Amino acid sequence: MRLPHVTWLRAFEAAARHSSFSDAAIELNLTPAAVSQQIRLLEKYLGTPLFRRLPRGVVLTDMGQAYALPVRKSFFEMQEATDGLFHVRRKRKLRIRASISYATLVLAPRLKAFHDLYPDIEIALSTAVWSDRMDHETIDVDIRYGTGHWNETDIWKLGDEVATVVCHPDHLKSFGADPRVQDMLQAGIVPVLGSEIEWRRLSDQFDLGCPEPPVWLTADSSLIALQSIAAGFGAALIHKSFSQPFLERGSLVSPFDYCLPIREAYYLVFNDDTGGRDEIETFRSWLTGEIRG
Repeated sequence: MRLPHVTWLRAFEAAARHSSFSDAAIELNLTPAAVSQQIRLLEKYLGTPLFRRLPRGVVLTDMGQAYALPVRKSFFEMQEATDGLFHVRRKRKLRIRASISYATLVLAPRLKAFHDLYPDIEIALSTAVWSDRMDHETIDVDIRYGTGHWNETDIWKLGDEVATVVCHPDHLKSFGADPRVQDMLQAGIVPVLGSEIEWRRLSDQFDLGCPEPPVWLTADSSLIALQSIAAGFGAALIHKSFSQPFLERGSLVSPFDYCLPIREAYYLVFNDDTGGRDEIETFRSWLTGEIRG
């Protein structure tokens, strides 16, 4: 037997689901009489009644019940295949700003993992050397460095920071078999603009007795400081989260055990005008899990 006409099957499936010709007609944008006619044609074609007509509504016969299940499953599978193959899902766009160092060394290497989990969220990532306020027209989320005391309402700390002294392996070898941190610092350092005081804090906290070390180069970001000393000369005091990729590749080493706690930290700051969009909360939950994990 050839398959019945698809419009008959669609009317039957809707009426079976609603137990009502009238409700099926509303769903299919037809009149109840049209739905009734299509089902009568289907019953005639199959040679068996599919519904028992009652004073109020209809109920499936045993044969109708048995037939409704595979028909419904077939329509569901066709819908699923159509959505999967041809439906272009609406992309949600999330605009994120971070410092050049955080964006390059911490966030960007993790974004593929975010995309794999949430392919419908498109990330637009921009960078800034320093930011302490939101550009309301272009930014949804700011990853900001400081103490967390800003005007925005939703601010989430991403974790505490420590800094360590790092240098190139060949630079370390130039100080002999038992290098001293004091000798390395006196050879020349690369401070990051705005954090020059951290060298004095390092000396005081660990009683190193270092005079002010000579500056070979001042960098306006940790990324530039790291790239500079990776060329083979100088030492830098860098957040461990930033230096980790260089240490893992072996392009830099951290030869001393001094870990300096940093007072400031990185925070996730929501634009107050975002209106609680789901994709922003999704990103916050994912990133805090990644960083703390």
